[in-house]
This record gives sequence, structure tokens and C-alpha cells, in this order.
Amino acid sequence: MLIILFRVLLIYIIVLTYLRLMGKKQVGQMQPYELVITLIMADIATLPMTQTSMPLLFSLIPLTMVVVVHFVVSIIERKSLFMRKIINGKPMVIVSPTGINLDALKELNMTFDDLMQGLRQAGAYKLEDVAYAIVETNGTLSVILKSQNSPVVNKDLKIKQPPTSLPLIIVSCGKLLHKNMDMAKIDEKFLDNVCKKCGAKSYKELVILTLDCSGNVYVQKQNGPAQTFSLKTRGAKW
Repeated sequence: MLIILFRVLLIYIIVLTYLRLMGKKQVGQMQPYELVITLIMADIATLPMTQTSMPLLFSLIPLTMVVVVHFVVSIIERKSLFMRKIINGKPMVIVSPTGINLDALKELNMTFDDLMQGLRQAGAYKLEDVAYAIVETNGTLSVILKSQNSPVVNKDLKIKQPPTSLPLIIVSCGKLLHKNMDMAKIDEKFLDNVCKKCGAKSYKELVILTLDCSGNVYVQKQNGPAQTFSLKTRGAKW
């Protein structure tokens, strides 16, 4: 039993390391060759876990070979546009201002139900609202709405807004992130003000506290609703 546990742990660490080296991508973002390589790795990795008579080397060599193949194919597709089209294919327009491209749907083996589901997931609920719908090489559907159906943004209305900043997590599950506090140039007094505003006795009662460059606070205490408000800061930028 200990041998099996050791083999499982070792294979897990090796596969995790290889996947990290290959890059972080969700399944829906993978190119076809990346998905194939991932499935092969999963199949190879299971063999030494269940068959203790098989030497680990018989699994490590194929796994390493698969990773090497991945890097070789990645280099080839980066260097050659022609090979990139062969390996990954090319995006296909399935909806245009002239209507639905039936030939493209047949080539992609898509039904109208698949098309409508993809449009709804992209926030388009009517075909007449869509200017273009494109199936990307990784299988995702990109949708461009007609100009009259596009959402209005602040730029269109000439409304000036403060620059967007990434909020820093100051408190997570009752624990202070001191590095983020230093970056935001805030101190214990600032935390006391936040606690008073949200009705908490201490930051240790907070589940989450985030702060952006404009002084906007998002805070939630245990067994309480989330609250948002603004507090003055030293104007730190990050």
C-alpha cells in the first residue's frame, strides 16, 4: 500500500510540474494539439499508479517525450504561419451581415442549437443583433454585435472616470496581508475606520477586505452582507 501511495504522489508531482511548464490554460482555451497531449499525459500517468509491477521509468520516459513534443510543436507554430494553420486550423465566420454561413456550420459539425447556445453565452439573444460570429481555433465563439446594439460606454457619452485600478486584498479570512498594506500605504487606523463603518469590532471578523487606488472599499464580515464605500487614502498607486 505504501508503494502505491508513493507512486501516486510521485506521478502527481511530475505531471503537475510538466503541466506548469506547458503553461496555464483552461480546457476550453486549448488548441487541438494541446488537448490531445493533455489526454495522452493523463492516460500514461494512470498506468504506473495501478500497475505496481511496471517500473516508473516506463512512464516517465513517455511523459517526458510528450512534453518535448509539445514544446517542439509550439515552436513550429510560432515560427511558421503555414504550419500554424495546419496544426490549429483557422477561425471561421459562421454569421456575417449577409446571414448564417451554412457551409461553415456543416464543416464545423455545428447545429443551429449549438449556434444559438454560443450566441446566448456571449450575451446575444437574437440573430438580428449579431454582425459577426466567429468560431476560433480553440472552439470558442466570438460575437461582434451590430453597432446599434452595442452597449454604450463612458467614452461615447464623454463621461470622465478615474483610472481603473486592480483592487488589493488587504484582509483575507481575518488575516492581514502586510505586503499589500504597505503597497496601499495604509495603517491600523485605516482598518479601524473600515471596521467602524461595517460594524466589525476587529479586522479579524472580516472575511474579505479589498481596496483600490481611488479609495473604494469592498468589505464583508463573517455572517454579514458585503458592503462598499469610499475612504480617504494617501493616494498610493500600484
